[in-house]
Amino acid sequence: MRFVLIHGGFHGAWCWERTIPEIERLGHSAIAIDLPGHGKRRDERSTNADRRDAILAVLQAGDILVGHSGGGYDITLAADAAPEKVSHLVYLAAGLPLEGRSILEATGGAKAEGQVTRPMSGDTGMAKFIRVNAKGRIEAFDRDAVCEFFYHDCDKATAHWAFDLLTPAPTEFLTETVTLPKFWQANLPRSYIHCLQERAKPYEMSKIVIERLGVMPLSIDASHSPFLSCPAELAKVLVYASLTVPFRPLRPN
Repeated sequence: MRFVLIHGGFHGAWCWERTIPEIERLGHSAIAIDLPGHGKRRDERSTNADRRDAILAVLQAGDILVGHSGGGYDITLAADAAPEKVSHLVYLAAGLPLEGRSILEATGGAKAEGQVTRPMSGDTGMAKFIRVNAKGRIEAFDRDAVCEFFYHDCDKATAHWAFDLLTPAPTEFLTETVTLPKFWQANLPRSYIHCLQERAKPYEMSKIVIERLGVMPLSIDASHSPFLSCPAELAKVLVYASLTVPFRPLRPN
């Protein structure tokens, strides 16, 4: 099996570099990419089409798409464009689009004076360490707060290394209306992994996604960043997840 690993907001392909070798040790392969506006592609435009096309550029028949956090929206867009190539989707503490709505609405985020101010509900506490920069992107600026939020179960060196690699998150894609007719109809195999030490995504939001996916959730005893804190365990859960099946149809809303 081949896993295509998609990062979430602020992150890039780098966040998966500890997990890929662990997947390979289990006899499978994996690749990770930077979405436009992230990582080494930080200065690129980042519309939903740009993000979708970046995944489609590497997608091969039979691939397993893994989306972490905001990456859940991106793997869904790619699966809608090429459902015949996707064998399974894994939502790792991830979001699921709402049909006919924007990604911002699906995250419970906020918008002020035409500008996105935060990509998720204020209930998370994220507002304490993010701000809009001069380019209109959202940057994380308080290292200690960010490390407690995303990496509290990582050692300090790992958490600081990760913070230094974060890039300001693009916002242009967040307010675009999303329609996914082929995705809902295809009803592809899928699964959801809940992080038990989660601080970035309220469990109530995860429950909604789980119910809409029609799956029995899997779990991992980790923060929002198991790819850094427990990559070997995450690799095992990803492989197991790829063998599970949903018990109810998808719900577009």
